[in-house]
Amino acid sequence: MPKTTLSLPQSLGKDEALNRLHGMLESVKENYGSQVSDLQENWTDDGGTFSFKAMGFKISGELIVSDTDVRIDAEFPWAAKPFQSTIETAIRERAERLLA
Repeated sequence: MPKTTLSLPQSLGKDEALNRLHGMLESVKENYGSQVSDLQENWTDDGGTFSFKAMGFKISGELIVSDTDVRIDAEFPWAAKPFQSTIETAIRERAERLLA
């Protein structure tokens, strides 16, 4: 499976960054409606894991939050490889808005 890693600086501190990221997938569902399904999030003190289906493709990954940045590692099927830059851009933009 293709993988992507995004690293986003943040100055909110770990706890506030985690708090803001907790609803990220639900907000994606609200914005993209029927294109997103099967949302799952599991959170820990340092981040969490996520998975969902977007346009029939299963996307899963992990968020790791520190006091200074957020790293997002995501996997998606080979069939979605042509959409990799679109997926990366959507994840980055959503996370950056939440961390602003």
